Amino acid sequence: MIQDCHLAADKNLENEKPVLRCTGKPKVCFLCVHNSCRSQIAEALGKKLASDVFDSYSAGTQRQENINPDAVRMMKKLHGIDMEETQYSKLLSDIPQPDIVIFMGCNVSCPRVSYQYAENWGLDDPSGQNDEVFTETIKKIEKHVLALKKKLR
Repeated sequence: MIQDCHLAADKNLENEKPVLRCTGKPKVCFLCVHNSCRSQIAEALGKKLASDVFDSYSAGTQRQENINPDAVRMMKKLHGIDMEETQYSKLLSDIPQPDIVIFMGCNVSCPRVSYQYAENWGLDDPSGQNDEVFTETIKKIEKHVLALKKKLR
């Protein structure tokens, strides 16, 4: 099924477990345009907090040379995760076909991608903001990752 993030944002399935047809754990793709900040944070937190329930990937429609240095620094500080060692900027074509797509908040133009279930987390990009904004964004992503884990369990 091919849909876009605007349709996904309209779904109110907060507590419903999605019906998925997949072998093994579902593959979750955290998606944003540049794959350098929010989606990278979500992939790292998904791996740390929910790897027993789903496999985490992040991707974008444009590849960046580096992950956002503030995101890297704050994830080291708050979660002890060095995203520069474990992750890199990827395109959708670089990851396995996802079962679930999480749109991080692409309010301008969302990529079209095939999925069985999707959510739009509607998060603002913290790039260029202070540490408090990054901390709040990381906390929101952590909350969403844990809610998704609970939903898929």
